[in-house]
Amino acid sequence: MDNLRRCHIFVSGRVQKVGFRYAVLQAATKSKVNGWVRNLPDGRVEAVFEGNSSNIEQMLLSIRQVQHPAEVKDIILEYQSLEGIQGFEIRR
Repeated sequence: MDNLRRCHIFVSGRVQKVGFRYAVLQAATKSKVNGWVRNLPDGRVEAVFEGNSSNIEQMLLSIRQVQHPAEVKDIILEYQSLEGIQGFEIRR
């Protein structure tokens, strides 16, 4: 499994108090990626995804397509070294 990756993202737009983290959790389950998602004090959402490259690409596509009331304006992403996260959680 040499195509495993870790993607660390920051999402801006209308992404807090609209169920966005739960939409990310559902997309992660469907895309079979591990990681976490949390709100930041500045109004953005931060998330980490670990999994194979195609599943992470599917996850990123799913996030960009989240519908009203959430509105994704921008995603900043960085690929990092794997940490071996198991499961997916919403962090507080």
